[in-house]
Amino acid sequence: MHSHSHVPLLRRRSFIGLGLGGLAHLAGFGSLPTALAAAATPSRKGRAKQVLVIFEQGGVSQIDTWDPKPDAPTEHRSPFKPISTVVPGMQFTELLSKTAKVADRLTVVRCMTQPTPGIGDSHPKGSQYIFSGEAPGGAVEMPDISSVVASILGTQAEFLPSNILVPGTSEQAATSHVGFLPPGYAVFKTGGNLADPKWQVPNLGLMADIAPERFKQRRDLLSNLDVGFAHSGNVKDIDAMHALLQQAENMLTNPRTREAFDLAREPESMRTRYGMGHRGQCYLLGRKLIESGVRFVTVDVREPRQSWVDGKDTSYDGGTNMNWDHHDAIYSTSHTNIPNGGPGAGRWGIGTWPMMGSTDQAFSALIEDMDQRGLLDETLVCFVTEFGRTPKVNDRQGRDHWTHSFSFAFAGAGVPRGQLVGSTDRDGGYITSSMAYTIEDYAATIYEKLGIDRTKPLHTAANRPIMLASKGRPIPELFV
Repeated sequence: MHSHSHVPLLRRRSFIGLGLGGLAHLAGFGSLPTALAAAATPSRKGRAKQVLVIFEQGGVSQIDTWDPKPDAPTEHRSPFKPISTVVPGMQFTELLSKTAKVADRLTVVRCMTQPTPGIGDSHPKGSQYIFSGEAPGGAVEMPDISSVVASILGTQAEFLPSNILVPGTSEQAATSHVGFLPPGYAVFKTGGNLADPKWQVPNLGLMADIAPERFKQRRDLLSNLDVGFAHSGNVKDIDAMHALLQQAENMLTNPRTREAFDLAREPESMRTRYGMGHRGQCYLLGRKLIESGVRFVTVDVREPRQSWVDGKDTSYDGGTNMNWDHHDAIYSTSHTNIPNGGPGAGRWGIGTWPMMGSTDQAFSALIEDMDQRGLLDETLVCFVTEFGRTPKVNDRQGRDHWTHSFSFAFAGAGVPRGQLVGSTDRDGGYITSSMAYTIEDYAATIYEKLGIDRTKPLHTAANRPIMLASKGRPIPELFV
């Protein structure tokens, strides 16, 4: 397999007046069709053609959601009661009352673990772990799974990036990396607050003063301009840049580009079904992008302190960074800013609307909607978090980081329906089943579902071979 070389830079004059609103964004489009692809055709046929990852960052409490523990000691027990799902014998807590109705389309893995020392105390490292499927800190910075997939499989929709992060505005989004791959495979971030009625993705069209005819004339000039390469202009580099230019033109001129991001094209009933807040609309956009042919979509979302619900400006008092890092007052009915509090201040209690209320509605709507549209047939959906929460409530009425056991949920692309995998003890703190799976296993599962041959390495610019998810194995229960 040939090595990757970095995408060369064009001289500034080559792009003058193209109306791209700043072509710096091109490095994040991540959609070079196949010019730099590590392998155009996977060696094995997978069930998935696309992947949608729901990354709820901060460490969702498994005890309060997917893995209820009614027999835990009273002082540490979740106040949220177990409820039956539509699958006999499968229970969630009442915080997932809507998701319980679509449990027959899910496999819930209760035996996830993260044994790598030093990462469980770090949200940035934990997030990078989820994005890349590799423990941070190695000799080579690993690219995101989505960037790897884009480099190997290319794009299904020439008018859209092949890997997109929605919205990509949290501080943890900075831990997304293209690693040793060319910058053209970096994830494209939509930005913004999707609950804002005026939200739109910037730089997806021609500038107002450039008509399509004028754009075409300027594009044609490129063939006569001196295109300067930072490296020696070999055929591979030139082909890659031509592919990049074609991708840029497609995104600027194809009306389907804007349509894919246009939430206003969805019926009001559908938008309401997901929830009109930021989280609900991000989940909905995830479905729209999958439906439009985007290869790999990641939704990394949290409700902002200021949001719009049903078109009305709303403020969540005391909310500053509402991820799932509930070190304080996890069961608060509003904010978690307790007197003499700690690192958990700034979010709302897990049972409130901006937390599990909006998540339960959005995720259940997503699964049902994708199933009804037939999108689950060839789309792997993953609900993930970087670790769980402690089985014991601390002296600040919160739960701290916990890497020994936590839960992921999967659907689509041949994942068995209505299945529980693994088990934990009566406190939800330690795995009691014979199987236990890691984030490397999660990454290996994605690659296997997509039919990517992990026995074939990628290569750095220095021609160093890099194996994918080398310490992982696909989770067997997710395959028929």
